[in-house]
Amino acid sequence: MDAATPHRPRLGVFKFASCDGCQLTLLDCEDELLPLAGEMDIAYFLEASSAPGPGPYDLSLVEGSVTTAEDAERIRRIRAESRTLVTIGACATAGGVQALRNFADVDEFREIVYARPEYIETLATSTPIAAHVPVDFELQGCPIDRGQLLEVITAFLAGRRPDIPRHSVCFACKRRGTPCVTVAHGTPCLGPVTHAGCGALCPAYGRGCYGCFGPSGSPNMPAMIPLLRSDGMSDEDVLRILHTFNVAKFAAIEPEREEP
Repeated sequence: MDAATPHRPRLGVFKFASCDGCQLTLLDCEDELLPLAGEMDIAYFLEASSAPGPGPYDLSLVEGSVTTAEDAERIRRIRAESRTLVTIGACATAGGVQALRNFADVDEFREIVYARPEYIETLATSTPIAAHVPVDFELQGCPIDRGQLLEVITAFLAGRRPDIPRHSVCFACKRRGTPCVTVAHGTPCLGPVTHAGCGALCPAYGRGCYGCFGPSGSPNMPAMIPLLRSDGMSDEDVLRILHTFNVAKFAAIEPEREEP
């Protein structure tokens, strides 16, 4: 590069155990992606290019959880090559739905899912990226919100911290004028303990939030679970609604259940 040519930040986008949905959110930015591509060199993004470039990277976006020994080694290499590392989505920030294995027998899961489980090598747990390397910022969601992703990238280019709300989905319902489905209809809803980011999409269509953006900043689970029960959910139903995309994060803050 010529000495007079300004440095263009290099972007790397990496996938671990996941469905690719968060990477597709970046591709879905469409018109906004073109100006960003003019500000950055997209050096590594296998979802979009068959010509990946080597590090170092100024900004790395990492999707997916660590589920194999090879994953654990690879994320350490990526971290070493990245000036800023941002995890995107429930898998990368919480272990994803595959973290259900953390609370069960992984060998039994492997026998059920795969026709030839003897060829599958996996760790007993599915863990977020932050369990293995330092992470500069976490962007929650399953999948992540397009606007929030653009804010993260724009903030990086501007040299500031992303302005991502830390409040709950209930605030989003109030902002869009959506009646509370719990108060109005007795519908079970995780909105009070779920991180905002979806725009309160489900309550806007009359169904309760099911926690796809994970726990909010200070979730009051001891109050939430009795409310879910009073709205007609059994203990099994409560366990099921908390054990989805962000099972590891919700499980970490669940109050101890009383013995029957």
